[in-house]
Amino acid sequence: MASSPMEAALASDVAVWAKRGGLLFKQARHAASMNQKALASVSGTSRTTLSAYEHGRKSPTLETAGRILDAAGFRLVLEPKVEFAARGERPFHVPGRLWRLPVTAALGAARLRDRVYDLADREERRAAYSLLLREGSPQELLDHVDGVLLAELWDDLDLPPDIRAEWGALVEEARHGAGVIN
Repeated sequence: MASSPMEAALASDVAVWAKRGGLLFKQARHAASMNQKALASVSGTSRTTLSAYEHGRKSPTLETAGRILDAAGFRLVLEPKVEFAARGERPFHVPGRLWRLPVTAALGAARLRDRVYDLADREERRAAYSLLLREGSPQELLDHVDGVLLAELWDDLDLPPDIRAEWGALVEEARHGAGVIN
């Protein structure tokens, strides 16, 4: 029996999680400067079981995954995916919602079209965001645009009317939700 598009998408997401699950534990462990034995001990599991999780040979329950990540100083978070739609004659990408970046990414450096922008500098961030909203790929947008910083810069961005109209509703929604009065 053929699966529905929804079932196929879910199966694809599960396959991606299975491949990335081990990497998630390994990244958390390395970020916490722990070896497998130390993390296993603190999280109440064995080193061999943690190794099996990290290498994708075994899958933990959600409770166990949360416990291991917690022991490494992280937490499991449910976060909606950001989906993009292409719009306009010269396509640009518009997300279904705004997102937040970690501070190091939001205020870090962005290499775009053979130039490096210092996102901690408001004027360089303004130039980078203007370029990204006009020409950025979904991945570039996800990597460099922070929803709060975008809302703060919005009135100063140099954007064509069609892009301003498409993104404007998201920015206004974020401002309204944050209690910002225009």
